[in-house]
Amino acid sequence: MSDFFSSGWSIYIAVATIVGLVACLALLIIAARRRVMAGDNTTGHVWDEDLRELNNPLPRWWMWLFVLTVLFAGGYLAAYPGLGSMAGSLKWTSIGQYQDEQAKARAITAPMFAGFAATPVQTLARNPQAMAVGERLFANNCAMCHGADARGSKGFPNLTDTDWLWGGTPERIKETITQGRQGMMPPMAAAVGGAGDVRNVANYVLSLSGSAHNDIARDLGRPKFAACAACHGADGKGNPALGAPNLTDKVWLHGWGEDAIVAMVTNGKTNVMPAHAERLTAEQIHVLTAYVWGLSNTPAAGQ
Repeated sequence: MSDFFSSGWSIYIAVATIVGLVACLALLIIAARRRVMAGDNTTGHVWDEDLRELNNPLPRWWMWLFVLTVLFAGGYLAAYPGLGSMAGSLKWTSIGQYQDEQAKARAITAPMFAGFAATPVQTLARNPQAMAVGERLFANNCAMCHGADARGSKGFPNLTDTDWLWGGTPERIKETITQGRQGMMPPMAAAVGGAGDVRNVANYVLSLSGSAHNDIARDLGRPKFAACAACHGADGKGNPALGAPNLTDKVWLHGWGEDAIVAMVTNGKTNVMPAHAERLTAEQIHVLTAYVWGLSNTPAAGQ
């Protein structure tokens, strides 16, 4: 009932529901009474010359079945939420049921995850059972953004390569899954000097990765890149502590080319990776970390 602006809406819904149930019972009582409208117990309506509509009352079994449904509805509304903001005598909520089901599932799988929790990530990544569990955790919690194959898409990082915005060590991956991340690229057009300078900077950025670019614009954009160095570094190699991308490789999260870079510098960008600490247990995050780490790493045979 959080959509209601005041308690008056809650009262309105409760009253309308109760009146509706009472009206159903009243209609049944009226319809069940026998009223002869003509001497031959018909309504007087005739079709096709000889089809006459009788004025018989409702069948008793049908009427009582309807009465039972109305009574059931009343009992249901007393036990469960439905009358405005009234919680119901059983205090049932869909969130509560979900949490109970999650708690039961976690109790069943707790012994298995406890065994995994004591194993280092690099070793766990070689455990077929743990990786099968990690794959399901990934499918249920991560695939909607990073894709079923974990290769991501525009705006969503590829987890199968070795390019990591926030660091690719097991510790950093676990931190990212647990706490989430928020990366922000502020609009930088004014800082670099204007629209023309933005294009020059874009060509300089392209040159850092050996991509096709305009040499004259690159040279003009080189000194302007100083405004970007605070995050990406003077050499453009990025900063995992800030989630600032490495501009010297050929991994382009938000699109490649001069126009894409100009749009990024001009408009900025904010990306959010949600935290999973409340969604998953620490043991589940440990297994998921091993799975994600293993996507871009081959554990040594001795580990």
